[in-house]
Amino acid sequence: MTIFDSRPKRSPEELRSWRWFGRDELRSFGHRSRAKQAGLDREDWEGKPVIGILNSWSDLNSCHMHFKVLAEQIKRGVLQAGGLPMEVPVMSVGESYTKPTSMLYRNFLAMETEEMLRSNPLDAAVLMGGCDKTTPALLMGALSMDIPVIYVPAGPMLRGNWRGETLGSGSDAWKYWDEKRAGKLSEEAWCEIEDGIARSPGHCMTMGTASTMTAIAETLGFSLPGASSIPASDSNHMRMATQSGRLIVENAWRDWKPSDFITADSFDNAIAVDMAIGGSTNAIVHLIAMAGRAGVALPLEKFDEISRRVPLMADMRPAGKFLMEDFYFAGGLPALLNAMGEHLQRDCLTVNGRSLGENIEGAEIYNEKVIRKVADSGGTTVLRGNLCPDGAVIKHSAADPKLLKHTGPALVFEDYADLKARLDDPDLDATPDSVLVLKNAGPQGAPGMPEWGMLPLPKKLLEQGVRDMVRISDARMSGTSYGTCVLHVAPESAVGGPLALVQTGDLIELDVAARTLALKVSDEELAERRKAWSPPAPHYARGYGKLYLDHVTQANEGCDFDFLHHGPDTPEPAIY
Repeated sequence: MTIFDSRPKRSPEELRSWRWFGRDELRSFGHRSRAKQAGLDREDWEGKPVIGILNSWSDLNSCHMHFKVLAEQIKRGVLQAGGLPMEVPVMSVGESYTKPTSMLYRNFLAMETEEMLRSNPLDAAVLMGGCDKTTPALLMGALSMDIPVIYVPAGPMLRGNWRGETLGSGSDAWKYWDEKRAGKLSEEAWCEIEDGIARSPGHCMTMGTASTMTAIAETLGFSLPGASSIPASDSNHMRMATQSGRLIVENAWRDWKPSDFITADSFDNAIAVDMAIGGSTNAIVHLIAMAGRAGVALPLEKFDEISRRVPLMADMRPAGKFLMEDFYFAGGLPALLNAMGEHLQRDCLTVNGRSLGENIEGAEIYNEKVIRKVADSGGTTVLRGNLCPDGAVIKHSAADPKLLKHTGPALVFEDYADLKARLDDPDLDATPDSVLVLKNAGPQGAPGMPEWGMLPLPKKLLEQGVRDMVRISDARMSGTSYGTCVLHVAPESAVGGPLALVQTGDLIELDVAARTLALKVSDEELAERRKAWSPPAPHYARGYGKLYLDHVTQANEGCDFDFLHHGPDTPEPAIY
């Protein structure tokens, strides 16, 4: 029994695509004749929903290299259910190659998604994503367009291996790079790790941004139950894709849209799950942006309030031991959701017409080493103070506990080029107590707010055995990263936030338990420094880059474009 049983089925004339193909008009004649040019007959579209398959495949995105095959599985499901599948390529936004950062182009893909859905004869769509920014981007566009959609996640890659040791995406790259810089890892071993850390299709198999955001998509109700945990190479993943293709045809007939099941409670569930899985700090920025498209306000305090009461329930790298393959075989996301008990609002509806509670009922944990209560609270903390008036975040579950209350002198780098030029200088005035500060790494300053927040440690300290320090920036960090890294400082330095005024030698106090980050400099001194401060020159004078700089919001507002937030409905395109 689902809500579909009481929801009337649309007639063919009520489908969006009928406006393109069904009318007795010259323009519809043109549409039909071009469909026939592609080899289609009237029987292929007449009386059927047209299903767009938004495919973010690209040779430049190895996480999605299996999407050509996966799209065919989705098409099979659509055809089985009586729909017409139409594959639509969209920007891939691959995390590995896109510079200066894929985050610069998240909003681009969100705009492309919305406009491709609006401008074409599509009654519903399957969204294919997985690599970090593709999930929030596709869902942001879908929330704004609000036609029936289902999300098919790429699935995590298989675990890495080096000389019998399990390797995790990102996390072990940072770890062994530090060992190499410290002179404790040979070039030969480093090359072997390069060969073994990414062994199959799929996104990062740690609980990084990709795994976090696909789990959030499932929790919100955009994916089939269990979809986000299935490894990309597992045959169950192809079956899930086919099932998604079948379901989206039913949803097209029932006009089951995101606005019918996404609510403020859905977003509270998503935050709770982010905390329970020890998810990426990037989820905060993305969830705020997604909620903004749905007209739901998500202040930073909401994340902190939920983090305080929801236990960490997955022992996953980078904060723990295990990888996504282990998580899947331990019962996957449905098992974790079912174990969350009162911390979830189970009556929230989902893409299959059932409630979240119905979808996870009976889901069992098969390995309590992987899914269990690891800590009494979630893995992320929101900080406030005179250094971050609009907030900052830290993933305390992945930090050295000894550094969670720390006061030390700032060692300031004006930008990443400055950091790279000076970091390995043996005469750098750095001690283990120093607080590394990176400026101009935010939405405007970098630009695009890259994942620079896990600042590399000075080589001289690595050689002394130091492996963590307090680090502060207006950047993000990879969800696969770790360390005592204060991130998303807002306002950012490039727009005149207090971070811009920090000087080497200033004392900075971090107190995670108290939720504070304080610059121990008087207001009078800061006022004098502000008089001497001037903003950096903008990075772009034209094109998409200028559009981005003119309209991107700060980290605490989701880094979306101000003109894309929820507002009046955009009308359907006129067809003449």
